[in-house]
Amino acid sequence: MFQRHSDVPVHVDEAADDDSRDSALDQACSVLEVINRVSGKWAIGILLRTTRHPMRFTELEREIDGISRRMLTLTLRNLERDGLLTRTVYPSVPPKTEYEATPMARELYRTLLTLTDWADRHRHTIAVARKTYDEQSTSANPRSASD
Repeated sequence: MFQRHSDVPVHVDEAADDDSRDSALDQACSVLEVINRVSGKWAIGILLRTTRHPMRFTELEREIDGISRRMLTLTLRNLERDGLLTRTVYPSVPPKTEYEATPMARELYRTLLTLTDWADRHRHTIAVARKTYDEQSTSANPRSASD
């Protein structure tokens, strides 16, 4: 979710009284928090993998390109806090910890598959639209980037 879209509920509820406006803003912030939490590239990668089967920290670290240990730790904690992952610690030496998607995360997974299917179906059309837009922008505004 882009920051510039976060004020939409304010404009929609301007005619409402102060109490209902505050309630609507609280609900909108909660929705935005949830969307922001699950739409991050690290969260999506973790959820996609842990939905297939339980995974250990080091497995996730190896499979998710570019994620740091700290970011993986923070993302796992946040997803567990939000009820999207369960963390199971097995009493072994060394301790074995696994992360697994919850039923709520599995529902989200199905939604993500729908979104990725949409993106796959429309990526060519979007690429053509971008090219057309860029060509029109360049011909309409021939100034160089240094102007």
